[in-house]
Amino acid sequence: MQTGMLVKCSVNPLEIENISHSVTLVPRLEYSMNLLNEIIDVLDDKQSELKELNKDLVHDFDESDKTHINALNIEHLVIYSLEILLQVKNNMNRISNVGTIPEVLPSSIPMIRTVSAQLFGIIPNCSQKLSEISVHLGSIVLDSAALTMAKFDFSQSNTESAAILNEVKLMVGSKLSKQYPNLDFFKLCNT
Repeated sequence: MQTGMLVKCSVNPLEIENISHSVTLVPRLEYSMNLLNEIIDVLDDKQSELKELNKDLVHDFDESDKTHINALNIEHLVIYSLEILLQVKNNMNRISNVGTIPEVLPSSIPMIRTVSAQLFGIIPNCSQKLSEISVHLGSIVLDSAALTMAKFDFSQSNTESAAILNEVKLMVGSKLSKQYPNLDFFKLCNT
């Protein structure tokens, strides 16, 4: 006759609660990532479409024609938005556990809000989905910080995101200057 061995185990109720809360973060994070991927796909398609539509502007650009300026500004905005969202995606891919969320995500939220505001007039559906993502990520950051007792500085996150936004703006201006070598994109986009 075989007898079972009993093992005495104490379980901290707080640990169980933390585990159950951290488990709820994963589906929200996955949902946010799926939405972000959808938006990136839309912007990638839009970028290709605009590049094709604007290809004649390489040689036939007229600075006095508002439709030409508007077409290039929209292309700039789409590429800028796409590059920012790719940065956000890279940040989200750096999340390895609940403890890394408060370190990685806070600077992404202002970047998402910036893109959402800029896309509102040209791709409202993407803008709305980005607003939804920013709400989800904000709650994920707060929940993860509560679980891990982490502290973060929103002003530092805002400073980090502003630096990334400026860096992306310069990169996109440079990329478009190569695509349209006869245009001063920095001047064009700031008028």
